[in-house]
Amino acid sequence: MKRDILIHPDPRLKKLCDPVADISDDLRRLADDMLETMYAAPGIGLAAPQVGVLSRLIVLDCAKDDKTAPRPLVMFNPRVTASSERMNTYEEGCLSIPEEYADVTRPAEVEVTWINRDGKEVSEGFGGLWATCVQHEIDHLNGKLFIDYIGPMKRQLITRRMQKLKRDRARA
Repeated sequence: MKRDILIHPDPRLKKLCDPVADISDDLRRLADDMLETMYAAPGIGLAAPQVGVLSRLIVLDCAKDDKTAPRPLVMFNPRVTASSERMNTYEEGCLSIPEEYADVTRPAEVEVTWINRDGKEVSEGFGGLWATCVQHEIDHLNGKLFIDYIGPMKRQLITRRMQKLKRDRARA
């Protein structure tokens, strides 16, 4: 089931999310809903707080071209366990901040550990776009948005545009 994506500013997007204690059928359904919502948006990552659920759950799939098979990942309680000293800068966007982008610098490679939908702990290294995306989504679980990495003037401008977008959508 496709869910509504919260638009910044929304206080739920700034909250620290609770760890997932047990992988239930309800949480697996939430993960499936989040994947459906992410693909429909379209996007490459989505965190539970973006659909109003304050749990440590993210989904992502950075296989974007037609030659690469989809690789949907569901991560409960993801955490970065190692990161490279080498940095990468990507122009990031966010489904909760539509049509706005900014360069964000993050570690180029990260090792991430998480619980998969079967309740098993998994670790994997990510580079390139996958590394950027997984760090961006984990930030959401900690109440941090990509605009928190940019200057206050640009952040305020984007926030005002999002407030106008929300007003316009409410009138429609």
